[in-house]
Amino acid sequence: MCGTCGCSEESGGTRITMLREDDGADHGHPHPHPHEHPHPHAGLRPDGAVETVTIEQRVLAKNDLLAERNRTWMTERGVVAVNMMSSPGAGKTTLLERTITDLAGRRPVAVIEGDQETRLDADRIGRTGCAVVQVNTGAGCHLDAEMMRDALTALSPAEGSLLMVENVGNLVCPALFDLGERAKAVIISVTEGTDKPLKYPYMFAAADLILVNKADLLPYVDFDVEQCTRHARSVNPDVRVLTISATTGEGLSHWYDWLAAQR
Repeated sequence: MCGTCGCSEESGGTRITMLREDDGADHGHPHPHPHEHPHPHAGLRPDGAVETVTIEQRVLAKNDLLAERNRTWMTERGVVAVNMMSSPGAGKTTLLERTITDLAGRRPVAVIEGDQETRLDADRIGRTGCAVVQVNTGAGCHLDAEMMRDALTALSPAEGSLLMVENVGNLVCPALFDLGERAKAVIISVTEGTDKPLKYPYMFAAADLILVNKADLLPYVDFDVEQCTRHARSVNPDVRVLTISATTGEGLSHWYDWLAAQR
């Protein structure tokens, strides 16, 4: 069990896969997951609560140290990383495909894809011609700074790159782990619920930008953009909220302006 989020990771390890145009082969290598795992009987209380808190602090402290090293490495090379987080199916990959295509020629773009299994999303990104590396977390429910470091090593983004990180689909754990990114963007789709910022406040409190995606479906679903925005700003008063459609292109010019300002 992960001491911070409670996810079980004993059944799988991290794999970093670099997609190459020359042979398309999977060059993944296993990496031990950095999380420390509490002994089931540890702690001063029978329920182990004290030890759990201690281990959570250790895990996050180790992660934050590695994240700061990642941040320094990227800053020295002018690489700007945006950590994209959402629940599964909110449209992160579709948005990335559209963004890469629309920004072609303006700025080098590279992508880190995070999923528990498969390289389906990385294959989609690879078909755009963009440099991409797949991180499979096994049973893990988020990327962390050590996975980010290994992905950066495999990807080696060009100086001045915009590095898009598609985190594992999850509205809880990814908010807790700094990767060394410049900014965090949270995507919520109108097919979810207006109350998501209230149900998952830590995720929306961590966001620098909230993208309300699938705006083309608003006439067909019960979703109130203004109410969702009020909920988001109740936990994060200064957050910027943009309504977009990765399918039709609605609102994407504002998204691209925001990305251009991340330097």
